[in-house]
Order: sequence, then structure tokens, then C-alpha cells
Amino acid sequence: MDREQAFFDICIIGGSIAGNYLSYLLSKTNLKILVLEAHEQVGIPLQCAGIVSQKLSKLIDLPPELILNSVHTAKIVGPSGVFIKLSGNEKPYIIDRIGLDCLFYEKIKNNNNIQYSFGEKFRNFQIVKHYKEKLVLIETNKRRIKAYMLVGCDGPLSSVGNILGIKNKNLYATQIRIKSHFDENEAVMFFDQRWRELFGWIVPEGNKIYRIGMASSKSIVKNFRIFLNSLKINIEQKIDQQGGLIPYGLMSKLAFENVLLVGDSACQVKATTGGGIIMLLTAVKYAANCIKKCFKLKKFSRKIIKKYYENPCKIEIGRELKIHYLIRAFLEKFSKSDFEKIFQIIKTSEIENLISIYGDMDFPKSFIYKLIKNPLVIPFIMKFVLKNPQIVAKFIRIL
Repeated sequence: MDREQAFFDICIIGGSIAGNYLSYLLSKTNLKILVLEAHEQVGIPLQCAGIVSQKLSKLIDLPPELILNSVHTAKIVGPSGVFIKLSGNEKPYIIDRIGLDCLFYEKIKNNNNIQYSFGEKFRNFQIVKHYKEKLVLIETNKRRIKAYMLVGCDGPLSSVGNILGIKNKNLYATQIRIKSHFDENEAVMFFDQRWRELFGWIVPEGNKIYRIGMASSKSIVKNFRIFLNSLKINIEQKIDQQGGLIPYGLMSKLAFENVLLVGDSACQVKATTGGGIIMLLTAVKYAANCIKKCFKLKKFSRKIIKKYYENPCKIEIGRELKIHYLIRAFLEKFSKSDFEKIFQIIKTSEIENLISIYGDMDFPKSFIYKLIKNPLVIPFIMKFVLKNPQIVAKFIRIL
């Protein structure tokens, strides 16, 4: 067909890790795939702190050169400066995030069934009848495209999701890379009521380079200046700076007629850390399986997509994402004294051992169950809930 009315089996909006990994998983099929990427190249701009659990190497074949560093300790600093240091078995990786985005693109860029179009911006879509079939008619800034399926991998401000009525709450994030002299084996998180929705961070990239950033719902420039001043960091000495948005909330609806959402567009992000790589890679595997099933059955209804994609995602990652969100709901209400009390409990009990044995930065359910059974933690939670009764209603609504 001509350029004004191209036809593909699948149109994927977004050429970052979600869209590229999905294309890779579908690359051995005979499906014709179009990936639309609004930017001129893959992975640019960098919008991630790049710290991820070692489960990444179990999910994908991770090249060693993409691992820039590994941290052994997490230092958690409360608003008053009181801190704890936790060491688990995970020892998360600091990865080359741009390299990860490019990894699967490089594997499939010469595949004749997969076409990338850079600098092409998605604008709209509608479901149309074509003989007895339903197709997706997609409009970009350059042309119109027809496809059997549309996949929104287009990030926190997903245009695909917006058309479907899905609107994420997002946090503003900013980060600099800078040469400094912090501990290269330690990732640090700084909690403060001024940026209560997440935290400030120091992530050691290696070679004395550190990623220092933060995320909050408002006053990001002012808060970041306060944060850097507290660390005695001169922003003028930065190597470079990045900014972006982090979805904040619960995983959204994923399945629609001929359409599915994946990754940040579906808020498949941990509310405790703002990270989502493990969650989205897990979701992409279900999405790929669902797409294959749809074409095998020649059915692209919401019912089928929900059965083979949304429901499995809810079971495997949806429940865990709810736990992350509940933890965050607690932390948002923490005062300086609450941080000091819980840190004292952790230091004087067996919780540090629990973290070493059961701690999991992606799937914390087992650890949380063990934690709330601790005899020192129960009174703290009861006093906290009495002081913040509105949190109970929030928990009931989420669960």
C-alpha cells in the first residue's frame, strides 16, 4: 500500500525498552510490525536512575558491558538526618539505561518484518470496520496507518492511554550526573516531607560518577536546589542533566478493543522507588503471548486481550504493585519522629536479618508479611493508624 495508507499487523507506539522488547519477542513470527518513535533515536533522552535488581539478568540475556556497577548497601536517610543501612542478598545493578533501550533494537533493526519510523508522532486512532473485521486506523504527523492491533508503549503521558480515558498521575523527576566522592558501593535515599511522594537519591554509576536526583509532585526546581545544597553539590560541576516524569499510582486498565497498554503508559511502576523495568519486562512477556494468541484465534477483542494479558498481569505484578503503593501511602504520612522510631525498631530487632533473607525490591510481599508479625512493629503500626485514621479508608479502597 502507499505511504498515505500503510498496513501492518501491529503498530507499537514508543521505541524504548517496552516497545523494543515486545518487538523482539514477536520477531520470530511472520507478523508485520511498525514501531513509531517520536524521537530521532532510541534511548535519547535518558530518563532513569538506572538501578535495578539482579532479576534483570534472569529475565533477559543481559550483556556484561551494560552493568556499570553493583551496590551492596542501601542507606535510607530520614528528614532529621537519622539513617539506617540495609544489606540484602540482591546487590542491585546500576545499568547503562540507554544501552538497555538499544539492546533489543539492535537485535531486530534488520528484520524485514519490523519497521522503525523515527521522528514520527502518533496523534490519534479510531476503531474502524474493514469488511467484517475491526481494524485500528492510526493517524500520525505524517500519514494514516491501519493495523489489527495497537500497543501503547508511549510513556507516562501516553497519548494512546489518554484517548482511551487513562490518565496517570505523574511526578516530576530531575537528575544530574557528576564526579564526586560518595561511597561507590552504596545507594542512598533521602526522605523529606517536601518531596514526600518519592525521595532524593545518590546512585553510584562507577568511576567516581554519581547520579544524583529526586522526584516530587511540585516545586521540583526549588526542592532539587535544596537537596543539592544539603549535599554540598555545585550543580555547575555537573556532567549532564536529565529530567522526566514518573507515573505514580496503581496499575491502570490494560485491555481494550484491538488495543493494549504496556509499561509507563499503564503505570506498571513501583510507587516505592519509581522503578519499573522488572515489572514492564514481565508485562511485555504476557503482552507478546497475548498478541500471538490473538492472531492465532483471529480475535482482537477486549475480552481476549483481558484474558491473556490484563488478568495474568494483575496476578503476577498487579498485587505486588498494590503493596508498593500501600507502603508509599504509609511513608507519605511519616513525620520526622516516625522515621526515627521505625529506624530504631529496625536497629534493635531482627528486621535487618529479615531484609537479608526475605527482602525483594520488586516483590516485597513475603517480607511485608514477616515484618508485620514482628512484636515491635505491631504497636508502631497501631499508633500510626490512630494518628492517621484516613489511611485505613485508603487501604480499603486500594485492596
